[in-house]
Amino acid sequence: MNRKDEHVSLAKAFHKPRLNDFDAVQIIHQSFPEIDSAQVTLETELFGRSFATPFFINAMTGGSEKSKKINQDLAEVAKACDLMMATGSVSAALKDPALSDTFQVVRQVNPEGFLLANVGAGSSVENALRAIDLFEADALQIHLNAPQELVMPEGDREFSNWLRLLEQIVKAAPVPVVVKEVGFGMTRETIQQLVSVGVQTIDVAGSGGTSFTQIENARRKKREMAYLNHFGQSTVISLLEANEVQHAFTTIASGGIRDAFDIFKALCLGAKSVGISATILTMLLDKGPAETIATIQSWKEQLQLLYTMVGQTRTQDLTNVPLIFSGSVKDWCHARHISLSDYSFR
Repeated sequence: MNRKDEHVSLAKAFHKPRLNDFDAVQIIHQSFPEIDSAQVTLETELFGRSFATPFFINAMTGGSEKSKKINQDLAEVAKACDLMMATGSVSAALKDPALSDTFQVVRQVNPEGFLLANVGAGSSVENALRAIDLFEADALQIHLNAPQELVMPEGDREFSNWLRLLEQIVKAAPVPVVVKEVGFGMTRETIQQLVSVGVQTIDVAGSGGTSFTQIENARRKKREMAYLNHFGQSTVISLLEANEVQHAFTTIASGGIRDAFDIFKALCLGAKSVGISATILTMLLDKGPAETIATIQSWKEQLQLLYTMVGQTRTQDLTNVPLIFSGSVKDWCHARHISLSDYSFR
C-alpha cells in the first residue's frame, strides 16, 4: 500500500475521541455577559489579513489516487465553509510530477481559497519554492516531525541542518511561512529558536490527536516502539509554553481538537487560529462532505454562543477569559515555572 494511503487508514483506525488536556482547562463562569450575540464576530487576523473563521482544515494528505479524492472533498468543504486549508506534505509530487494533481485538485476545486502547501523541515529552498508553485499556494507550511522520522522504518536520520534550512526558506519565500509540529508539541525554547531565524507564524501542534509515532510504529515489523505512542507535549501545554515567549509571533493551535469547545479553549489560550485534521478526516470518510459541512457550520454557530457566554465580541479578546487548570497541565506548569494565577484573574 502507498505510504500516504497507509497514513490515512491508520490515522482513521487510531482516531478515537478520548480525554486530553483540553479537559483540564475550565472556564470561570461570570454571570453577566453584558453583550448580545448579534455583536459577536468570529473574524481573526492571520498573515496580515482577516479570516472570517478562527479555525481551518489542517494538513492531512495527498500523493495517491485515494488521497486525491480526499483532497478534492476537503477542498469542497473548505470552499463551502470559507475555511483556510493546508494539504499534506507535497514531497511525493516533488519527487514524482505524476502525483502533482493529487495536490493541485485543491486549487481546481477552490480557486479563490486561501491554501497552504506543506513540506518537511529538511527541504531545500528550491523544493520549498516548487511546493508553493505547485498550486499557487498562498502560504507555505513547514512541518517538524523528528520523532515520526525516527520511528518510521524508512525515515530520515539527519537533522543537523533543519534550523539553517528553515532560515533560508523564510528569507526566500514569496509567501508567509508557517512552521508546525505534527502532534508532538513545542516548548518556549523551540519557539525561541524559530523566532530567532525569522519565523513569524508558529503552529504548536501538540499531542492529543493523531499520533504519528503510533502510526509509524504500526508500520514496523515488530512494532517495538509503542512506548512512544503518546510522546510529546499536549496542545494546551504548548500554548502555555508559547505564552511565556517574550518575542512577537503569531500562534496557531492544532492537535486533539474534537469540537467547538476545544477550538474555543485554544483561542482563549492565545491561538489566533485553530487547525483541525483527524476529526474532520474521520467525519468526511464516515459521513461524507455534506454532513461534514453541516457540522462545521454548527461549530461556527456554537462559537458565536460561546463568545457571548463569556462576554467577548471579538476573537482577539478571548484572552481576557479567566481559566483554571488541573491535573497534568497544572503539574507541568509548576515544574516549568509558568504562573497559572495570571490566567485565573484576567
